[in-house]
Amino acid sequence: MYFLGEPICHTIELPWQDNTPNKSCIPEGRYKLEKRVYPKNGEQVGIPSVQGREAILIHAANNAATEIRGCIAPVTTLTGEGTGDESAKALKELKSLVYGLWDMGAEVYLEIRG
Repeated sequence: MYFLGEPICHTIELPWQDNTPNKSCIPEGRYKLEKRVYPKNGEQVGIPSVQGREAILIHAANNAATEIRGCIAPVTTLTGEGTGDESAKALKELKSLVYGLWDMGAEVYLEIRG
């Protein structure tokens, strides 16, 4: 993940499974990030505009296969296919950046490319 050409963190997701909810990463595209409050997870960075999907979050996880159901997890380092380390640390840094931009009144977008 990059901001203004500078690396922020790596990310892990599930593999592409035809955008199937709970089983697939989200499609390539440009998505507006929004502050979302979920009963289970509290306030999170959400991606609400994924066609055919709901409750897509950017949240901490170190293993996509066991901890992610279609969301995106930032990690500090990649350790293998769909796995990484120090996700909570990477999420804290990412949220600091995103929330700082929101506090300045900016809209924040995530662009996913293959």
